[in-house]
Amino acid sequence: MGRRISGRSSWLIATVLLLISSAAHCFYLPGVAPRDFHTGDPLSIKVNKLSSTKTQLPYDYYYLKYCKPKRIENSAENLGEVLRGDRIENSFKMREEQSCVVACRVKLDAEAARNFKEKIDDKYRVQMILDNLPVAVLRQRRDGSPSTTYEHGFSVGFKGNYAGSKEEKYFINNHLSFRVMYHKDPETDSARIVGFEFSYMPLVCSINHEYKEWDEQNTQLVTCNKDTKNLPPGSTVPQEVDKDKEIVFTFDVSFKESDIKWASRWDTYLLMNDDQIHWFSIINSLMIVLFLSGMVAMIMMRTLYRDIANYNQLDTQDEAQEETGWKLVNGDVFRAPINSNLLCVYVGTGVQIFGMTLVTMIFALLGFLSPSNRGGLMTAMVLLWVFMGLFAGYSSARLYKMFKGTEWKRNTLKTAFMFPGILFAIFFVLNALIWGEKSSGAVPFGTMIALVCLWFGISVPLVFVGSYLGFKKPAVEDPVKTNKIPRQVPEQAWYMKPVFSILIGGILPFGAVFIELFFILTSIWLNQFYYIFGFLFIVFVILLITCAEITMVLCYFQLCSEDYHWWWRSYLTAGSSALYLLLYSAFYFFTKLEITKFVSGVLYFGYMLIVSYAFFVLTGTIGFYACFWFVRKIYSSVKID
Repeated sequence: MGRRISGRSSWLIATVLLLISSAAHCFYLPGVAPRDFHTGDPLSIKVNKLSSTKTQLPYDYYYLKYCKPKRIENSAENLGEVLRGDRIENSFKMREEQSCVVACRVKLDAEAARNFKEKIDDKYRVQMILDNLPVAVLRQRRDGSPSTTYEHGFSVGFKGNYAGSKEEKYFINNHLSFRVMYHKDPETDSARIVGFEFSYMPLVCSINHEYKEWDEQNTQLVTCNKDTKNLPPGSTVPQEVDKDKEIVFTFDVSFKESDIKWASRWDTYLLMNDDQIHWFSIINSLMIVLFLSGMVAMIMMRTLYRDIANYNQLDTQDEAQEETGWKLVNGDVFRAPINSNLLCVYVGTGVQIFGMTLVTMIFALLGFLSPSNRGGLMTAMVLLWVFMGLFAGYSSARLYKMFKGTEWKRNTLKTAFMFPGILFAIFFVLNALIWGEKSSGAVPFGTMIALVCLWFGISVPLVFVGSYLGFKKPAVEDPVKTNKIPRQVPEQAWYMKPVFSILIGGILPFGAVFIELFFILTSIWLNQFYYIFGFLFIVFVILLITCAEITMVLCYFQLCSEDYHWWWRSYLTAGSSALYLLLYSAFYFFTKLEITKFVSGVLYFGYMLIVSYAFFVLTGTIGFYACFWFVRKIYSSVKID
């Protein structure tokens, strides 16, 4: 009988494994499934936007007077792409290896010439897409290793001067040279695109084309020979940008077979150059965690195990004095703080941010939020924020009822509207500034309405549902009774004053994450991909532990000095790390970025203010719940006379 069962089990396991393996071959994320191409199939190059790390203001590709198709078609964009400023539109098609293909002829008026010059001054780069792969310029690694890295997009143009002249001129990159890498399937004779590169050489990419006679169908250029890939000598006179100048746009296309498989085609884009620094960051953070864990363990041993066993047989008078410090405030330690309603709102919002962050990271670790799924990360964060309103309402209502609050509906409204309202107000002002600059980064009015509908139509009702469920449950009971008359707090030493201890408390959580923060800021503001969510998740866990432990340690010292006002201080102690985040973002702005425009500076600090505010609410909530558990634990474990 046992043999039969084991035989059936092995057959069942084999069947399940077969189904899983077959499913693995046919499962692809939405929008990133592979496409097979055959010889002669048209390849559609799409244009995304013009981007600059100097201004942080993206523009639509056709904002400049480039070649336009007869009909411009916008690709379907998700919410994340719209919020990022992506505007994906059609451009031109290519079928086979070609050289010196004439795209169009453009005559610059004063406005078009001025726009080109402004974009060259601001170091704008053109972003294009082929089969969901962004165009990139090949660059050697700084450390001199043989592996290569990609620089996203190619520059609009460059500045220089003619030989013998000191006057600086503007030149446009009007001759585009593309190389398409493909991986061939020997069985089906089909191919999949695995690379889209732009060969950038200033004196070859900018050519003042000449022709004898213009023919819309088949113009023969003197400066560029269709039959050869090499430009004839003397043809490298660059194309100047100025009023009434005529520009002929041309392109080359070459194909190269590659050993890279389709599943690995993003590896070069996501190549991590500084993995040792990430490991150093994690080890550094773990040292902080170990130090704090040791302090917490020591405190717990002294206050719980020794205290419960031998409270009346303390060894020394000094120890007695220390231990009785926190025990003396047992009648006031659970007294509701001032502005307890506001604390409930912020704790509920923190739970909402924590839920959004945790689930987003899990999805990212599973590969659902790969950069190939363009806009996926932003879309996921917005939707998860909306649905996490349920937990915000629940946790806020539970705390509110513990503080013996009765107006739960007012508390719910504050939870649903305070944090998102502040964010939306800042975002609206920043969006108005972007709109004033005529940038494609401005969120359209329709998308703003969609965001408001998500907020009012889903998030707010879910906050109410969570709040209703939380308020229905019985209130959390305090482990000790609260005295009717508040105890007077004795004069505190200078290092135990609220401002000093709060500011000190934020240093270690920030220290645990600041190295990883550098890479995140670089990916956001220097237009690079960030796809090391494994490191980020480890750092996030370290941040949670650090916030919890530093808050418990400082809370213990505070209670020992007979100061029972711990509710808000526990929140602010961990939350003060956001102040250091904001200060670091200012340091990063002045040392790493080349932003000079006023509007761009306002955008940077506006968005970093939003990030710091969210970080404050998240870390503050973690610190509060850790301290809440700690205080309940020590006072419930000790018998109070």
